[in-house]
Amino acid sequence: MAAKLLANLLIMGSGILGRAVFQAYRKAIENANKTGVAHEAINNIRRASKVMTEQEARQILGIGEQSTWEEILQKYDILFEKNAKSGSFYLQSKVHHAKQCLEAVYQPKGGTN
Repeated sequence: MAAKLLANLLIMGSGILGRAVFQAYRKAIENANKTGVAHEAINNIRRASKVMTEQEARQILGIGEQSTWEEILQKYDILFEKNAKSGSFYLQSKVHHAKQCLEAVYQPKGGTN
């Protein structure tokens, strides 16, 4: 009898908790839409998916416009390995994308990997 009562209380409690979480989520979305946070988050996602600019790639690698392809590769190797050791996959991928971006700029000039 006690087990059945306990089971019923657990089921009712989880239902009440589920409704409360759902209402809180709806209210959070509503508030985000009112303050513009939702639009800002969407814009950040869109911005992140855009192609990296040459200037941004140079900033990530810490190089200037006069850098040679060999200097770029040296910086890439150093930063890629440093982030591989520290476990920052995000920074490691940024470094890789920066190299890819500059690769497109330097390849027509005869640069090699």
